[in-house]
Amino acid sequence: MTAMELLAIDVHVHPMSPEAIGVHGSDLEAMGRYFGREIAPISMDELAQQYRARRMMAVLLAMDTSTSSGLPPVPNDHIAAAVRAHADVFIGFAGVDPWKGRLAVDEARRAREVLGLRGLKLHPGLQKFAPNDDRFYPLWAAAAELGLVCLFHTGMMGTGAGLPGGGYKLKYVNPLLLDDVAADFPSLQIIMAHPGWPWQPEQLAMARHKANLYIDLSGWSPKYFPAELVQHMNGLLQDKCLFGSDWPFLTPERWLADFAVLPIREAVRRKILRDNAQRLLAER
Repeated sequence: MTAMELLAIDVHVHPMSPEAIGVHGSDLEAMGRYFGREIAPISMDELAQQYRARRMMAVLLAMDTSTSSGLPPVPNDHIAAAVRAHADVFIGFAGVDPWKGRLAVDEARRAREVLGLRGLKLHPGLQKFAPNDDRFYPLWAAAAELGLVCLFHTGMMGTGAGLPGGGYKLKYVNPLLLDDVAADFPSLQIIMAHPGWPWQPEQLAMARHKANLYIDLSGWSPKYFPAELVQHMNGLLQDKCLFGSDWPFLTPERWLADFAVLPIREAVRRKILRDNAQRLLAER
């Protein structure tokens, strides 16, 4: 799509095709309850049609939690095939399991050089790792070298919310763990996924301090955004915030309807909805 046709880039979309849905396992039903939505499978072709109708592009996020969960990963080849079939609306991020060490590094390289994907998706809470543990630094070094954008879940997790334990630990999703990574790999472009509650002030400070840190605003309806976040979106961080819905858990329509009533300047709206992501995801 041309810039004039394209209204927005949704940087946080979870594929729910039959090939991809298994990564969520039994957590999918709990996630649906948490977000108040019934989650059903949908083909990549149908999802592409939905985003065309919205005049949006979608960043498809793969995931590999196999070491921690025992569940099959979302195949990176499946994501790449969808991007090839629907290049007008899809951009792909590969899933890698940091605990796989050299295999994770090799998969990141294959994702970029063979599959043509643009980034990596990490979920420290589900994958149960601290991003600033130097055991994982070879993976971040490879991502920086390859020009892969890394998107990390930060803040509250829908998975496991309201349930007893389950092995999920919020310490892994503290955005401050990414400050070390951003400092040690200044050429690595990092997206902190979601407003990082309960560490929102720290996340805002990090995005202000580090040129290579961005915030995607997915997973929350904008009507619940703290005033401090709205103030920074409209001012100091207007070039560092990205529209994301967290589809299918939150729809773009719901997100955009609530975003429309926020006191955000029109020029800033265009940056958040489209321009910042275009710049960040441009080929380097």
